[in-house]
Amino acid sequence: MYSIERFFSKLKQFRRVATRYDKLLANFMGFVKLAAIASWLNS
Repeated sequence: MYSIERFFSKLKQFRRVATRYDKLLANFMGFVKLAAIASWLNS
């Protein structure tokens, strides 16, 4: 459970995810996946 919370706190460091600039779900989810990959590679 704590790993999920840590994952979302890392995702919120990406301003585009935190503020949801993209209004289309496909664009938003694409950037969430990209941010998740970047977070995974950095850890």
